[in-house]
Amino acid sequence: MAKHGKKYRAAAEKVERDTFYAPSDAMDLTMETSTANFDATVEVHIRTGLDPRKADQQVRDTVNLPHGLGKKISVLVFAEGEGATIAREAGADYVADDDEMMKKIQDGWTDFDVAIATPQMMGKAGRLGRVLGPRGLMPNPKAGTVVQAQDLPKAIEESKAGKVEYRLDKTANMHVPIGKVSFGSEKLMGNFTALMRAVVKARPAVAKVYIERITFASSMGPGIKVDVYQAQNL
Repeated sequence: MAKHGKKYRAAAEKVERDTFYAPSDAMDLTMETSTANFDATVEVHIRTGLDPRKADQQVRDTVNLPHGLGKKISVLVFAEGEGATIAREAGADYVADDDEMMKKIQDGWTDFDVAIATPQMMGKAGRLGRVLGPRGLMPNPKAGTVVQAQDLPKAIEESKAGKVEYRLDKTANMHVPIGKVSFGSEKLMGNFTALMRAVVKARPAVAKVYIERITFASSMGPGIKVDVYQAQNL
């Protein structure tokens, strides 16, 4: 097990491990304990009481973060014909409309942040599931990434502006980036509030226990536990 460096240990000492902090206090502490020598990403980790194996306990959707993510989002679009033209004109970074691009992805290339597809192209995109699925890049109607050709400009614009997906993984957790340390507490809290309202709204009807634990962490920084009740009522 890797030993943490001096900076990390000093930062971790500022965190009371058994304390569940009010969301704004937790955010301040997350920024204070960011030890990276670059503009670290702040992530929210949500532990749920759901059973991800059950179809009626799935959570998967997107939310528009009011302050974006602080990075350039590259978008790939699976489209052909008129859809491919629309995608290029709307600012897609890559358009998968030929066998060459399909083979490139099949061989493991995933140098993009979001993949969007028209319904007609989902058959071809689906065959790339082995590559796209594990990286969370498979287009999905629930995530708003399978759209008709005429809706591509809006989907591309929203993805580039800071629309993020939140989804339950196999271990019943969600891991969602909400911005950079340089945003400051106020903007990060604005993004966190938008995320929490969306996640609370997405609660499956059958859930007895939904959100069990919430943790903030910056890249390479220690985890900060958040008061779940306060977070759910922002």
